[in-house]
Amino acid sequence: MLIHACISSHGFGHGSRTASVLCELAALKPDWRLVLSTALPEAFLQLSMGEVPFEHRLCRWDVGVIQADALGADAAATLAALHDLELDLPELVEREARWLEAQHQPILVLGDVPPAAARLAKRLQVPLVWLASFGWDTIHAPMGPPFQPFVEHHQQLYAQGDLLLRCPLSLPMDWGLPEVMLGLTSSRPRLDLEGLARELHLPPDRERVVLVSFGGLGMAIDPALLARWPEHVFIGPEPLLATVPNGRCLPPGTRPLDLMPLAGRLITKPGYSSFCEAFSQGVGIHLVHRSGFAEAPVLEEDLRNHGWHRLLSQEAFRLGHWQLDQPLQPPRHGPLPLDGASTAARAIVSLLDGRSALPMGSGFRI
Repeated sequence: MLIHACISSHGFGHGSRTASVLCELAALKPDWRLVLSTALPEAFLQLSMGEVPFEHRLCRWDVGVIQADALGADAAATLAALHDLELDLPELVEREARWLEAQHQPILVLGDVPPAAARLAKRLQVPLVWLASFGWDTIHAPMGPPFQPFVEHHQQLYAQGDLLLRCPLSLPMDWGLPEVMLGLTSSRPRLDLEGLARELHLPPDRERVVLVSFGGLGMAIDPALLARWPEHVFIGPEPLLATVPNGRCLPPGTRPLDLMPLAGRLITKPGYSSFCEAFSQGVGIHLVHRSGFAEAPVLEEDLRNHGWHRLLSQEAFRLGHWQLDQPLQPPRHGPLPLDGASTAARAIVSLLDGRSALPMGSGFRI
């Protein structure tokens, strides 16, 4: 079996989520062939997949939302990019379909969550499974009337799937499909924690270690602000962090997830995979408000419901008022299940096995 995963290149979160499911799938079916079809960087995919073998097809399947930085959206640029992509998609679908036909293997298309994955599955007449916490129809709808033709077309494409693996922390996805309700979809830390703590000279008190991570686009931060918090050590992908005594840059080959068991708090934007990873590792989230993206208020509300947290304005973040001396606010409801990736993998296997029911477990709805 060849699993052809069409992954949005809008942000690293889609790649992290799909990788967590594919790694679980590889454990169940080590002889299955995993193809990651995406414009996400090869180095990121290798880091996400770890030792699980995969192939990378460099394809841009969707636009998502064009962003000036990690916290802002550019509606005009997004609309222009959607029109440009629509011109490119017929050739892309045909090229990938011909390549897949030449493999002479049974195929399943897994979409996270480019609508055009439905075009590919229809062209090949193969099963299509969505792995999603939202569709681009829901994200683009509030961006204005010019987006409406794309919203309607994308809704039609999403309705063509065979199964929706519905992630938690999700927006409405009324696509009329059978669904499997998932718990948190997160990979696991892979590195030696004692060695990592020694390498980065981290204090033994986890509460003094703070991750600063804003996803693939990153976020400029003035390293001088770290002087406001001399009792804390800050770690993130931004190289400037390493220019001050209590700042560290993530070592090569280290994901934020790998460091989370050593950290007490995470400063970040609203992001699905960041939330899943922090929830799964017991890390409190200091959330910087984000506007112009329909998923953000939903994630903020889910954080209040399920995670230990503090909420920061963008101004507070830029001024260094990070509230690290304040206790985390408790969630209003209980934690979410941690088995989303394994549940999704078992659901894919069951779909392809052709059994009449999906695998046993919590949260299934047909």
